[in-house]
Amino acid sequence: MRINKTVYTHFLLSKVGSIRRMKIMESNNKYLGSEKVSKLLFKFSIPCILSLLISSLYNIVDQIFIGNSELGYLGNAATSIVFPITIISVAFAWEIGDGSAAFLSLCQGRKDTKNAHIAIGNGILINFIISILFVIAGFLFMDKLLFLFGASETTLPLAQAYFKIILSFIPVYMLANGMNAIIRADGSPGFSMA
Repeated sequence: MRINKTVYTHFLLSKVGSIRRMKIMESNNKYLGSEKVSKLLFKFSIPCILSLLISSLYNIVDQIFIGNSELGYLGNAATSIVFPITIISVAFAWEIGDGSAAFLSLCQGRKDTKNAHIAIGNGILINFIISILFVIAGFLFMDKLLFLFGASETTLPLAQAYFKIILSFIPVYMLANGMNAIIRADGSPGFSMA
């Protein structure tokens, strides 16, 4: 039986690439098992704290610009109504991301790259499915949700316009937030900040 050279070459290259990725993953994370905990805590906590501070600063500056625009206090009210819904979506993303990161760390400790890849893939898929469900629910129950979070007849049109924009990007936003924990668990706390 003849084996197609192209297929065989592709098979070999994929195995070599997989072995190379496994070795890179092990060498990148070797310091996680040998470094002092205090040093690791400092290395991983500083980027996380900085990213949270930058995110908070972004929200404050955003509110200043909106408040000084022609929208004024009604614009601030509209964004303040939508903000808790955004935070709920981030909570789901962090839940999935932190669970995937914890399992990734366990797999790295066991040097089980196959299950690590499966866990990351499942985490991304579940995060994406939840984000799509979140978007569908947001569009279907938009007015009810906005009234639940404090919208009035005056602020409803602005809150609807802002919420439609936010809902359009929820899948990307949730994926980015969910992946942060996974990237940190993979040993790249600075990269997760970007």
